[in-house]
Amino acid sequence: MPDALPPCSILILAGGRGQRMGGRDKGLVDWHGVPLVAHVQRVVRPLSNDLVISCNRNQAAYRAYADQLVGDAEADYPGPLAGVIAGLKVARHEWVVLLACDAPLVDQGLIEDLLRLAVTSDSAAMVRQGGYWQPMFSVLPRRVLPVLEQAWAAGERSLQKALLRENVQGLECAEGDRRLSNFNSPELLLG
Repeated sequence: MPDALPPCSILILAGGRGQRMGGRDKGLVDWHGVPLVAHVQRVVRPLSNDLVISCNRNQAAYRAYADQLVGDAEADYPGPLAGVIAGLKVARHEWVVLLACDAPLVDQGLIEDLLRLAVTSDSAAMVRQGGYWQPMFSVLPRRVLPVLEQAWAAGERSLQKALLRENVQGLECAEGDRRLSNFNSPELLLG
């Protein structure tokens, strides 16, 4: 990573139920012979010495891909906001790259662009695609943790809505940008 960019933690969310995968743990589903999370980990590993995976099951399997593992504070898979709160609590760096475990085509260029935008604006940065925010491709300053915790305490469960309570810079990406593909159903894994 260029010297101009500060160190960052990487937070990969892998804590869901996998409902669209028939209950399978998405991050551990094979694609091209390796788990989806391994594709993401291979891209981000050179960018950080603090790779955190938020997972609520199969911790032994995820341990091979992370420096730290976290789980949601509440049982029954409360959603990505809970995973982000848990991850921000243990992140070692002030900037945290947030990615989903089922985005194996993400690349370092996209992550560096997001990080550069966040640092330059001194705020969160999130991909926007076709006018829609994509919170699973974000860079967050750790200082947003209290804002997210307050949103959670007030009953908010949407990660996007909680993040948009603060200033967020949008990184515009084309609608067909394959780097943003989420492989969240069995049919998508066939590609």
